[in-house]
Amino acid sequence: MTVYDATTDVDVVVIGAGQAGLSAAYHLRRRGLAPYTGFVVLDADDAPGGAWAHRSPSLRMATVHGFHDLPDFELPPPDPAAPAREVVPGYFAAYEAKHALPVVRPVRVRSVSSRPDGRLLVATDAGDWSARALVNATGTWTRPFLPYYPGRFTGRQLHYADYRGPAEFAGQRVLVVGGGASAIQVLSEVAAVAETVWVTRREPVYRDGPFTEESGRAAVAMVEQRVREGLPVRSVVSVTGLGPSVAYRRAEQLGALHRRPMFDRLTEHGVAWGDTELAVDAIVWATGFRPEVGHLAPLGLRTNGGGIRLDGTRAVDDPRVHLVGYGPSASTIGANRAGRSAANGIVKLLGAPVPV
Repeated sequence: MTVYDATTDVDVVVIGAGQAGLSAAYHLRRRGLAPYTGFVVLDADDAPGGAWAHRSPSLRMATVHGFHDLPDFELPPPDPAAPAREVVPGYFAAYEAKHALPVVRPVRVRSVSSRPDGRLLVATDAGDWSARALVNATGTWTRPFLPYYPGRFTGRQLHYADYRGPAEFAGQRVLVVGGGASAIQVLSEVAAVAETVWVTRREPVYRDGPFTEESGRAAVAMVEQRVREGLPVRSVVSVTGLGPSVAYRRAEQLGALHRRPMFDRLTEHGVAWGDTELAVDAIVWATGFRPEVGHLAPLGLRTNGGGIRLDGTRAVDDPRVHLVGYGPSASTIGANRAGRSAANGIVKLLGAPVPV
């Protein structure tokens, strides 16, 4: 017989204290779950901030690709020139304190599995927790995606997750790979100090004018459909197109938005399209991220299509599990809404009528 004496029992475990995890924690507390006994938030980082704490120091609040306040606490108007990696983590820290959220850190979750008694076992490097329900808010930052191309480049290669600003590329020729907001940020900065070459797998999609509520709903619906079918998720940004942001306008002014098609292979000194080779000093892969859900593998949630089927935020194949910051909620405004939806679904599952 298995003994769980060393395991801490709670009703709900939230994994991750980024925007989606904090939103879920706020709504769980608002619905009456007690901190530390009713629910707990396990965060792998040493301090508040989530992925924002790891962004490039060169990313300023003026060039952040959209940010929405957490529920019931506005972000004070920041200095547009302030580094986002300082402003947002400071805001998250104040939010945790204001709402007395039970965040335990650093705690790295190793796996989530089912116990014979119907509870979930959350195994970590700092002890185990058991819970009746789980909110997974682990995001994507810890899983940068690097596509495979044949050949070998002997120069420097780095993913956007490791990009720390343009200064180290001064005077070089830099290849930037990717068609999203991250690539535009890199181009807008590096093109001021170096020669840049921009390549994308598909022709970039440009969006003129503001991003309206209606267009936002349409974009989210496209991503939600893939999630419902259990297909690998695409980001909301991938279907909204590139809009007129500060970084976009700067890159355009620098003449950095002359896109080339994707190369065929890597070479020792650069990349090649057929018989045409281009020598470069460095390659920045702004090729996105994948959801960090490997710790959920024991639950068997992945479909043959490679994704996890969701109904809203609830995992179709295990109603105890909600995913926030995943697919259609992988944006700051989507994360807020998903946190509320997950909390409401969990309260309904637990059968505990609690005040709003």
